[in-house]
Parts: sequence; C-alpha cells; structure tokens
Amino acid sequence: MPGPIVITGGGTGGHIFPMEAVADNLRALGIDVSDLRFVGSLRGQESTLLATSDVALTLLPGRGLRRSFRLDALVQNLGAVGSLGVALVIALIKVRRWRPSVVVSLGGYASVATCFAAVVWRRPLVLVELDAEPGAAQRLFTRFACARCCAFPSSDPKAIVTGTPLRESIASVDRAPDSIAAARERIVPPVEAARTVVVVMTGSLGSTRVNHAVTELARRWSLRRDRTIIHVAGRRDVAQVRADAPVTDGLDYRILEFGDMVELWAVCDVAICRAGASTVAELTTLQIPSVLVPLPHAPGDHQMKNALVVVEAGGARLVLDAECSGATLDEVLESVATPETLASMGTAAGTLGRRDAAQQIARAVARVGGWT
Repeated sequence: MPGPIVITGGGTGGHIFPMEAVADNLRALGIDVSDLRFVGSLRGQESTLLATSDVALTLLPGRGLRRSFRLDALVQNLGAVGSLGVALVIALIKVRRWRPSVVVSLGGYASVATCFAAVVWRRPLVLVELDAEPGAAQRLFTRFACARCCAFPSSDPKAIVTGTPLRESIASVDRAPDSIAAARERIVPPVEAARTVVVVMTGSLGSTRVNHAVTELARRWSLRRDRTIIHVAGRRDVAQVRADAPVTDGLDYRILEFGDMVELWAVCDVAICRAGASTVAELTTLQIPSVLVPLPHAPGDHQMKNALVVVEAGGARLVLDAECSGATLDEVLESVATPETLASMGTAAGTLGRRDAAQQIARAVARVGGWT
C-alpha cells in the first residue's frame, strides 16, 4: 500500500478551507483517514480551524516574513528565520518517518518546511496554486513538482487547471431565481423581493477603507427603497462602522461582524469584496457579479492579478483601493444595476468557476501518489 498523503499549507483560512476540501475528496475516493496527514503552523489559524478534524494534524513553528526594512520588522524576520530552521529539522524527521506517497502543498509560509523535506527525501510533490500569481512558497518549489493544480490557466505543461477548492456548503449554494427568492424570505428579517441586495465582505478582520466607503455609500442611499446593503464589517472595525452608520429612511442597511456566507451568497445580487483566491473562487463558481477592491501591496500583487482575470472575463468591475469611496462605489454599482447587466456579469464570472475543483485535485493527487 502507498505511504500516507501529507497535505501542507496554512496561516490563513484561505489555505485551510481548501486543505479540508481536498482531504474530504480524497476520502471520497476511498482513501482512509488514517492515510492522511495535515501539516500546518503553530501560529496559523489551522491550530483552531483544523483542531476538530479527524485527520492527524502536525503543527510546526514558523511565521511569515514582513516585507519591510523597519527595525521591528527586521527583528521579527530574524525570529521567523530561526523558527523556520527549527521547522525544517522537524519536517525532515517527520517526512523521513512517514515516507509519504505524495506531499500536497497549498502554499503559505506553513508549507515551506514540509515541501523542503519532500524534496530532500525525494517524495512526489503536488502544488495547489490558488492565486493567478503563485506565492513565494509555491514558486520556490515549482521546478521540483510532479504536478501543479492551478486555479487559473497556465502555459506550464505540468499545470492542471482545476479551479480553487471550496467548502461543500458554499459550492452547493443554489442561485436559481426561485431559490434566491426563497432565501430572501428565510433570512431574518426577510428582504423585500424588489430590492437589489449588495453584500459587502472583505475578510474576518475587514477592510477599514472599504468599510468607510460603504458607510458613505449607505449615507448616499439612505432614502432608497430599492436597495439592501448587508455589510460584513469584520471584527476590527464593526464597532466604528455601527457608530458611524447613517440614519436611513428607505435603505435596508444591515451591519454584521461576521456573516454566514452560505446564507448571504444565497440572497446576493452583487458583491463588494477583496480579491483573495477563495473569495474569487466563490464568486465565480456561484456566478455572482462583483466589484473587486484588491488589497494593495499583497505579496506579488496577487489580488490585483486575481481581480483582473475576473474583470477581463466580464464578471466584475475593478475599483482601486486608493480610489475606493462612497461616490466611486455608487457610480460603479449604478452602472451595473440593471437585471440584464447583472445577469450578464454573473454568466461571465461563471465561465471561470469550477464546482468540482476539489474532486479534480484529489484525483490528481491520488494518481501521483499511486492510489489509483
């Protein structure tokens, strides 16, 4: 029987949820849970998000590098290099002991040590690249990979275009018109059928700039009875957003700290979002038109590159972070507000979405690892 399958990555939910999706689909192929291993970082969210999984979890020391020459950043980076050294030693010992049939990397600083160990011990390596521009950790090991599962088209002969794995609960959201109408009746309080629903979601922390702009947009729309804004502000800014919220007489304006995206995507007409890999995958798979505000200074400018893929396909409009204001959002949303335009954008976004991404990745991994 082949050795276990090691799935590594993490640091943020954007890596962790796809790790779970790949593991779930490997199990669906008949691979026993005892033949799977997760490897992540002690400092990442995987220590909590994967804690309840029945897949064995190994956590290594480490942290990401800060791209700054400030003294505090340099001190932190020295600590990060030291932690990486310890993680490398542990990973070399673990991978030697496990002798995995394949190591699967979903990127992030948490994956570096395990990928290095796979190369040293000559274990097959599969890279899962979630962004249009692969991260530094993935680029470091590209030449050693047996296969690359890419979210977006690539000219590399090793590349398999699979899309980005989504949680089953998200991938199964029904966006048919009757289902959207039913979801609007179920949400508390219900959304009136005639309203255009704008969902704002910029991550668990939220984006201060986008939050300010949406508050301003709500003020501009305060008398509108044809709009609903569901504003997921994130834990950092939610108190300030609520304090700054305008008095509305017509607009249905709802401010949340966190949102159940299964529920919110089911009622959404158009979204305002950052352009992280998982967010873009959800929007394109569910055919949701969007206004994308890429995070500036993201490593490799990957959010801008993710956004441009969707914009060029016709599924989104781009607003630069520096230009994001209530007036700008108002102008862009008004330009796409007709049902015909939103439907066209949703269809265009859907040309990039892949509901079976996790299944395709699992099949590729099983093939490389000798399980099929």
